Amino acid sequence: MDTRKNLKTQVSIAEAMKQLDENNRFATVMKHGTMSVEIYQPIGHDPQIPHTQDELYVIISGTDNFYNNGITKPFQAGDVLFVPAGIEHRFENFSDDFKTWVIFYGEDGGEEKGK
Repeated sequence: MDTRKNLKTQVSIAEAMKQLDENNRFATVMKHGTMSVEIYQPIGHDPQIPHTQDELYVIISGTDNFYNNGITKPFQAGDVLFVPAGIEHRFENFSDDFKTWVIFYGEDGGEEKGK
């Protein structure tokens, strides 16, 4: 039996946002193998800790600063940000309309572990 028949292959921002509420500021909206896609919209501050997988952020809306491994840079809607597994990172001073797709992928420890 082909399990890909029920594989989710598309999700809209509106559909993803319906999964968020005041107590849950991120939601997994798609998953396949090691890859997962989340929507993330923190309020006030970003309480993230380093993750075990490599990740990409695709900024949906909002602006301000992204701290990534000791370096802080501005971001805006449409930007793509990469964070290797295990690296300290967070969004800082972000606007109230900030939201992003988060894409985790690869094995624990990141694709470059052991190199």
